[in-house]
Amino acid sequence: MSEAQLGLMTATPIIIIFAIALRKMGVLSTVATISAVSLSVAIATVLFTTQ
Repeated sequence: MSEAQLGLMTATPIIIIFAIALRKMGVLSTVATISAVSLSVAIATVLFTTQ
């Protein structure tokens, strides 16, 4: 596993946790939270498989 893949595995859960925390604080709507989580997972998947 390369350093880039390790970074993706570290950063993606942090982004997801941050989006959920912002949703609980009322900063993000449900749609925005779902979009942020799904897009971060999609981007991480594409980048992980192409590394």
